[in-house]
Amino acid sequence: MRKILEGIMADARFFRDHELQPGWYKILKVVLLLGSIGAAYRVFGGLKTLVFFGSFFLLSLGVHLIYRVKTKQFSESWLDFIVEEQDGKQKPTRIGGYYYLMVLMNGLLSYLLSWVLFR
Repeated sequence: MRKILEGIMADARFFRDHELQPGWYKILKVVLLLGSIGAAYRVFGGLKTLVFFGSFFLLSLGVHLIYRVKTKQFSESWLDFIVEEQDGKQKPTRIGGYYYLMVLMNGLLSYLLSWVLFR
């Protein structure tokens, strides 16, 4: 259990400190997520919203874990995640289209799941 908590803390530090996206974009994502949850709840109700965002969260966690393993905790380049040496340290410099395509696919799959279950 301790190893899992250490991994979660390491990931949290990475998300807080990375410069792959500007700070304003990180804040905008949180605002959009909360606004989307509120709007979906108001329009579709609690159960459909829970299924959509629950499945989206689980699929996105899967993408995160794949990237985490393949990049050796975000320290090596893989696919569209680029790590370069700067000032003698490995520093992630870019994440590209494959990652965002997977996030989009997660959203579509989550929508289809909630639509099929509640049509």
